[in-house]
Amino acid sequence: MLAKLVTFPYIKPTNKNVVSQLAQITSEQNIRTVKENTMQEHDSSPLTDYIEYPVEEMRERAESFYQDIKRRHSIRKFSDRPVPRDIIENCIKAAGTAPSGANHQPWHFAAIHSAEVKKQVREQAELHEKGFYDGRAGDEWLDALKPLGTDADKPYLEHAPWLIAIFSQKKGGIHAGEKNTNYYVHESVGIATGFLINALHNAGLVTLTHTPKPMSFLSKICNRPEDERAYMLLIAGYPADDATVPAHAQVKKSLDEIASFL
Repeated sequence: MLAKLVTFPYIKPTNKNVVSQLAQITSEQNIRTVKENTMQEHDSSPLTDYIEYPVEEMRERAESFYQDIKRRHSIRKFSDRPVPRDIIENCIKAAGTAPSGANHQPWHFAAIHSAEVKKQVREQAELHEKGFYDGRAGDEWLDALKPLGTDADKPYLEHAPWLIAIFSQKKGGIHAGEKNTNYYVHESVGIATGFLINALHNAGLVTLTHTPKPMSFLSKICNRPEDERAYMLLIAGYPADDATVPAHAQVKKSLDEIASFL
């Protein structure tokens, strides 16, 4: 962190020693600056893996990442081509590096490859989705989904090689098995899920986020404990040869519409 710029107020000369006055003010300013930039005592190590790039290279990397991530799309037609388990493992490890409240890492990723388990997931998901599309969602929600062409039929839940059920944890800690209170759980799991989607895209796979309502059946199928809650189901694999991207999904807000610089 950069230290604050120390400024000196105008001091009207007095009978006192002016140099002494300036020295005292400087000392007080420096003490405040040190206090503002000093953390509480804790176990830590020097930052050794940070890489600084020249500004022009930073621009190139930022633009390159933007151009690459623009190719990420939510796909609803998957190939059944196999994806090696180690690729999924590394993507999940990448997700596990995400920041989290108090570093408790309140997430669990259940990677489903078994055809039998995927069949169970599809059956339960379609059962719940039928009620959703039959009216439980309400007209406004259903109207918002129409441009995407979605319905209660979810064949990709069996066709795709991998389903990743993501769970949030109310209790936990920095080590597995701990039962402390977790903080900022929803935000933390959301960030980790974003990391996972990006990692899968970077590996050359396509994804779809799926949130059937309710999702409690995932906890039972994946044998998760009661203090965990299903957060999202992520489908991952190769796109089918006839995969498409809805025109509606290709409309992205401009920078001026999503950001402000103060």
